Amino acid sequence: MLDKRTASNKRRAFINAGCGPKANNRLPRYFSSWRQIRVDIDPDAKPDLVASITDLSSIPGGSVDAVWAAHCVEHLYLHDVLAALSEFRRVLRKTGFACIVVPDLQAIAEWIATDRLFETIYQSPAGPVTAHDMIWGFSPAIAAGKVAMAHRCGFTPTPFAECLTRAGFAEVQVRRKNSLELVAVALCQKSKREGLRGELLTELGF
Repeated sequence: MLDKRTASNKRRAFINAGCGPKANNRLPRYFSSWRQIRVDIDPDAKPDLVASITDLSSIPGGSVDAVWAAHCVEHLYLHDVLAALSEFRRVLRKTGFACIVVPDLQAIAEWIATDRLFETIYQSPAGPVTAHDMIWGFSPAIAAGKVAMAHRCGFTPTPFAECLTRAGFAEVQVRRKNSLELVAVALCQKSKREGLRGELLTELGF
């Protein structure tokens, strides 16, 4: 269980779900002044909390202002996705939100349809990334024994939004990125003004 002083700290706090090693963290500047709670299933990442995102029971309900999950949810089996998203919703305050980034399978499908499965789409700090990597997980990491890096599910825009709604989020907006990614912002309660979700996505860098 996280220290109660940590949970009650008045500084805005966010969970970095599936954080990975600190050296690999690329967080939006939006969170630069926030207190970060790093969560990962891999103890080698040296997170604040070693846990699956399907079970965040060590974090009190309604105790954080945001959940950031970049390229994390697709590592779950599909039947575990709702449990993870529901945990995100549980730990958030009523005014909180989740921002989730996943590969865009609909966009990646174009690379497959044109027979470019193993062509480099972009260069990451860990090396070149292909359509195969974006669908099934980063091959070099998996080959090195990091089997948790395998992808076990995937999303296109509509099912992605539907999953978040089923998890109890009041408002959801999905935005497609040129980098073959989908970004969703999900609010715990109805926004008081039109356009808030879009503005939040823009402020997060999307």
